[in-house]
Amino acid sequence: MRILIGSELTFEFPQPTPVVALLAVHSSRVSDLEAPDALAVSPSVRVEGYRDEFGNWCNRFLAPAGMVSLRTRSVIRDSGRWDSGQAETSASQTMVHELPAETLQFLLGSRYCETDLLSETAWKLFGHQPLGWARVQAVVDFVNGHLTFGYEHSRSTRTAWEAFNEGRGVCRDFAHLAVTFCRCLNIPARYCTGYISDIGLPPPHAPQDFAAWIEVYLGGRWHMFDPRNNSPRIGRVLVARGRDAADVPLTLTFGPSELKRFVVTAEEIVDDAPPAFPTHA
Repeated sequence: MRILIGSELTFEFPQPTPVVALLAVHSSRVSDLEAPDALAVSPSVRVEGYRDEFGNWCNRFLAPAGMVSLRTRSVIRDSGRWDSGQAETSASQTMVHELPAETLQFLLGSRYCETDLLSETAWKLFGHQPLGWARVQAVVDFVNGHLTFGYEHSRSTRTAWEAFNEGRGVCRDFAHLAVTFCRCLNIPARYCTGYISDIGLPPPHAPQDFAAWIEVYLGGRWHMFDPRNNSPRIGRVLVARGRDAADVPLTLTFGPSELKRFVVTAEEIVDDAPPAFPTHA
């Protein structure tokens, strides 16, 4: 299966402003790209790439004052299988003293994941569940049912503790709450962001957006769970992962800015003809 993926973000800057963007497909999927999804900035500026401490590909540049557009476009080859095929319900939980050292940071509290505030709640809700996959799935089921999704509920400062008490949020809030509960239960968990398509789902389809999900460490490797959808998807494409959303913002601007346009594309190419990349005014 071939999937057209891309994004366009247009900002207005009142003055020249440094920007860091995390919009490129993660290195784990780069070999599936038919062409690099290089960041294009308009007006043209010098863009410098680097890899952060979590292995994500980042681009930095100095945006000029005025309207500035960021674009990525590529075609990615995908198996076309529903991602529930990755489930390993027998995956066991590794005890803390046996965890690889590199996973330990994903047991700690972070900017949006207050393990100190939710630890007692986590053990009350899930402490009776069997260790391993079943316990994580119980967390995901609870978060999916406890929070009401709605873009009108979006707030960039909302933490896991606030989402739990408010009972609402967007996909990043679902991910933060599930990550926090898992960490409270001594299960390493990390935050992921990327593309999720509606391929294979009945219409009507909502406008495309970047999405958030989680990965947990069970049975000696990382496994994907999706607290927001809690159902299989085709064409999930990782862009970045970290401790929480503070580590993997789509864009980080070091100064005032206003987002004027935001378009995300994740669509199946139904034949072998070259894709007609959409352009946006």
